[in-house]
Amino acid sequence: MFGSHLSVAGGMENALNEAEQLKLDCVQVFTKNQRQWKIKPLSDEQIENWTSELARLGWHDPKGPHRSVSHASYLINLASPDDELWEKSIGLMQIEIERCDALKIPLLVHHPGAFTTSDEEAGLKRIAKAYKKLFKLTKGAKVRMCLENTVGSGSNLGRTFEQLGQLREMISKETSEPERVGFCFDTCHAHAGGYDMSDRTKADAALDDFDRLCGLENLLCLHLNDSLGDLGSRKDRHEHIGQGTLGMAGGCSGGKKVPLAKTGFAAVVNRPELTNRPMIMETPKGEDPKGTPWDTINVRRLRRLVDSPRT
Repeated sequence: MFGSHLSVAGGMENALNEAEQLKLDCVQVFTKNQRQWKIKPLSDEQIENWTSELARLGWHDPKGPHRSVSHASYLINLASPDDELWEKSIGLMQIEIERCDALKIPLLVHHPGAFTTSDEEAGLKRIAKAYKKLFKLTKGAKVRMCLENTVGSGSNLGRTFEQLGQLREMISKETSEPERVGFCFDTCHAHAGGYDMSDRTKADAALDDFDRLCGLENLLCLHLNDSLGDLGSRKDRHEHIGQGTLGMAGGCSGGKKVPLAKTGFAAVVNRPELTNRPMIMETPKGEDPKGTPWDTINVRRLRRLVDSPRT
């Protein structure tokens, strides 16, 4: 299922309307201004407008695939060694979970966090303890948390699959609720973080590693983005599908153009275990010179890869 992160300006339901117009299968949104700590509570009207559109589209079936995803605020840092920021982050994440639950959004993606002035081990422990508090505060919520892999710049955690797998184990041990924690896999982040997604065979191997260390059954959603940064560059800069370094030999700028069917995008969309998982584009918006929305262009490129041969 292919979707995009869409704007909720003018009303959250507008993202669902735009997804329908773009003929997408799923959507990702912010449920609040992601740059603000404080936000007005959702009104009954906002909840009704969103959930009624979900129902009309047939996008809320508890027994079917997940078609709506939310991304948590970038302000949140559950790994922070600063007690004030840590508590503030937990409070904001609680609001994110509660908003998703009210809106019947089943998946909430977030970056693990940055350990800043502490160290990796301390940062991981901090996140696990934050989850313990969060799950107690949101007991009964049906929202599943998705730890997103990162490029690993600075002190940001979550670059390696080993670390992500370890973090989920720590959270599961702290909370005794492993079913509430999964992952989001971002192709740009993986590539810039050192996993070669420009080659289909190497990308398949990376997914095998992810399966061994994290479990593909726990991979609840994906972000399909090309990368402006080179392989291992640690630069989080997204590009249109096939127009970044995932579409270049060696995964670096200046490399020879590679057919999309031979890149990691083909490996991801054809992975049997990932059937019916929401695959969200976070690629640049706007239109091409002919007036075609870039979301339309990018999703066409991805759909053409489904069942594509390796040669």
